[in-house]
Amino acid sequence: MQKKLVPDYIEKLEVYQAGKPIEELAREKNLTRISKLASNENPLGPSPFAIREMTHALWDVHRYPDMFAHQLKSALCDLYHLKPQNIILGNGSEGIMGYIVRAFLRPNEEVVTSENTFIGFLILAKSVGAKLIQVPRRSDYKYDVEAMAKQITENTKIVYLANPDNPTGTYITREEFDFLMTHVPAHTIVILDEAYFEFAQSHWDYPDSMTYRYDNVITLRTFSKAYGISGVRCGYGFGHDYLIGNLHKVKLPFEPGLIAQKGAYGALQDYPHLQRTLENNKERYRELFTYLTEQGFHPIPSVTNFITFKTGSEAASLLLYNELLNHGVIIRPLRANLMPDHIRISLGTKEEMAHFYQAMEEVLPRYQKTYGVRT
Repeated sequence: MQKKLVPDYIEKLEVYQAGKPIEELAREKNLTRISKLASNENPLGPSPFAIREMTHALWDVHRYPDMFAHQLKSALCDLYHLKPQNIILGNGSEGIMGYIVRAFLRPNEEVVTSENTFIGFLILAKSVGAKLIQVPRRSDYKYDVEAMAKQITENTKIVYLANPDNPTGTYITREEFDFLMTHVPAHTIVILDEAYFEFAQSHWDYPDSMTYRYDNVITLRTFSKAYGISGVRCGYGFGHDYLIGNLHKVKLPFEPGLIAQKGAYGALQDYPHLQRTLENNKERYRELFTYLTEQGFHPIPSVTNFITFKTGSEAASLLLYNELLNHGVIIRPLRANLMPDHIRISLGTKEEMAHFYQAMEEVLPRYQKTYGVRT
């Protein structure tokens, strides 16, 4: 019998589906006004400091970047009071997830996480044939840490926690995290995916992982969200030097690239831009949450830069998604997260959100007529 070229666990994978690009919608619909509220990007764009650093770096793109990223790592060390050997960089935090899977995870080893969490990590775990144990959420869409704790055994290799979570926007509290860690063996790696950390850090009970020093925890953060440079891909991770040292063994040598390193360094220097981002997010969140509630939806309370709500069915989600596309507004249906009866909306600028509200007023009568009372 001929051996298969591709393993079964690879053949069964589905390709990650990103939010529809603005250019694609413009071609399809011949629209000039488009508001993309699908990918949790920073609507204010990058910091001028980041643009300056990236622009200057263009003259050096014929050179390989600093493989050790001394400038960027030094800035992160100063900000978080770390040593360089505790930091790893990658092409977005997903790039570092790829290193973790490559270095530590083997076929049939167990990964414990929640249902309906970040699809990117689930794809990576499945790509090596790992055994995924996905624990159902609580009725309030939060991780059920007590149920997760019961699934953690001596055979658990990785526990994945997106905190705050994508796509729900909920988070594990400090008390819940402390409880869960009492059930994690020392040889089990905990991935704390904190891509939305900057938006959540002001909540008093949010467990900022930098206040913990567990030897088996790897924290992941990114410049793609609050820092506004998702297009150049730069993420960073913190952990014990033993774990980080082994990740560097499987890391491609020149990731992230020169422009990404420089952009990230510039972004870190511009604290006022970060504050403007957080303030815009706070205002737009309040407005959107109120609007969805007034329209009869039940938005999930979020500590991120997006809000998710239930439509009631996959057909209802698709109708809302497609009708808004016709008006130049891109949102995110959540079929890939196995939440087909939910929609996620990223928080945009004041003008982008006004476009969304205007489009919704055009779309809602048909939605109401087709699906009746909204849930």
